[in-house]
Amino acid sequence: MGSHTTINPSTDYTAIKAKQNAAWGAGDYSKVGVTLQITGEELAEAMDINADAKVLDVAAGNGNATLAFARRFCNVTSTDYVSELLEASGTRAKAEGLYVNYKVADAEDLPFTDQSFDAVVSTFGVMFTPNQQQAAAELQRVVKPGGKIGMANWTPESFIGQLFKTIGKHVPPPAGVSSPALWGNREWLEEAFGATCQISSFQHKTFLFRYRSAEHFLEYFRAFYGPMQKAFEALDEVGQTALRNDIMTLIETFDISTNGSLCISSEYAEVIAVRH
Repeated sequence: MGSHTTINPSTDYTAIKAKQNAAWGAGDYSKVGVTLQITGEELAEAMDINADAKVLDVAAGNGNATLAFARRFCNVTSTDYVSELLEASGTRAKAEGLYVNYKVADAEDLPFTDQSFDAVVSTFGVMFTPNQQQAAAELQRVVKPGGKIGMANWTPESFIGQLFKTIGKHVPPPAGVSSPALWGNREWLEEAFGATCQISSFQHKTFLFRYRSAEHFLEYFRAFYGPMQKAFEALDEVGQTALRNDIMTLIETFDISTNGSLCISSEYAEVIAVRH
């Protein structure tokens, strides 16, 4: 796994993050993100955190984990580098009468002192940072000794892991950036977190993407999921058709529906690590 974690000093992470920020700000990710709410609830249950604990949600998006922990009376600070996503989360929190502290922040450079939080969490968020080693180090830096780090990350073999791979075939990722799905690989996690943490739980779970049809899923993601929208925009008409065909084939592979609509099974890793 070492070959996956080599950091190229010439990689311009600032430029990459600016492009990523634009991609996540495109479309309306909250319309996709909200469908994943159950994964935040399951992580909150699995972590079994005390009420009143200080919890930091990193790369929180539209707030699935944020709201799950706030519902359990934790003191949640919710961060993302896309302010529009935090605003969407804030609207949800207000509708439920939940208090959450929101802060625009870069997962690779968190604006908090060492050992500030009882727990640090991220659901399908921090895995998308370009400088993965730095992001992993930051999660470990801000959690207290004995505190927990909890994550939900797509695995390389999952539908979403394979979707990244499919898109990457048509629109190659920036040089020096590894697949986000590394965060769903236990060996990589042991390497990135093992020096300061014990991985106390690593569970393979399944999320089901439920849509009307394969066409509905693809059009929905093209409209609202910024990274897919940007991938299609980067291609000419022939390239777009080829990408569309490859995605439709992939959907067919992972569709387990028995009722005529679409049900895509996508594996993810629910990870809990305890800081020494």
